[in-house]
Amino acid sequence: MKKSITLIMVCFVLIMTSSSGQDHYRYIENESFGTGEVLKFRVHWKFVNAAEAVMQISDTHYNINGRPCYKIDIHGTTTGLVDVMYRVRDNWGAYVDTASILPQVAYRYMEENKYRKNEMINFNHSKDVATVLRLDKETRKLKEKEKFEVPDNILDIVGGYYFLRTIDYSQYKKGDVIKVSGFFDDKVYDINVKFLGREELKTKLGTFNTIVIAPVIPENEFFSGGEPVRAWISDDQNKVPLKIQAELGIGALEIDIKEMKNLRN
Repeated sequence: MKKSITLIMVCFVLIMTSSSGQDHYRYIENESFGTGEVLKFRVHWKFVNAAEAVMQISDTHYNINGRPCYKIDIHGTTTGLVDVMYRVRDNWGAYVDTASILPQVAYRYMEENKYRKNEMINFNHSKDVATVLRLDKETRKLKEKEKFEVPDNILDIVGGYYFLRTIDYSQYKKGDVIKVSGFFDDKVYDINVKFLGREELKTKLGTFNTIVIAPVIPENEFFSGGEPVRAWISDDQNKVPLKIQAELGIGALEIDIKEMKNLRN
């Protein structure tokens, strides 16, 4: 009897220890996307086709740091005359925790004309640390690494974009702000995303009811500040990004949906 009680106590302690070790992970209910989803976009300036973009979630889950993850890749490729003048082959990606929608690992492999940048970021959410691995421009072998303190529930660009698809926008009123923290280029950014309301949007794939959001961007060399970037997300269970518009000095750059496959709903 005494041994049985001891065994029960040991099991109880192990269960409690296991649970407490996961306390740093939030839980985000996600009914909007899943494995195998593919979204394709046309990038254009006025009537000039500039590039194509593909957002793809792998067909299988990956175990990263003991957590099941989506492997999400975003590929950007210039096309036509723009490709001749300024060739771009970019790959932004992340292993995103299926339960918390937090990045375990993020990476980017950038090839823009003669410019190259390759790096990976390992996130330790229990210690709130992001370790940046800087890779050789050609071989992608490790050159150096550096650690940074980050706040709880820190996001990368890819994970952040998909996190916005999990939000229940019915609880927001026009003008409300959603606050998120992101890590990019060795810095932590506190980003305010404003809910602008709902609109009907015509696309190549039909007409959709949409949710309209805009990140509040500080003044920089590309934008004058305010809300120069807007995104239209389908106002349904899938919350598919249908259109992004960025107001630049030379006019509006637009990213429009042209194909979507394997939606969750």
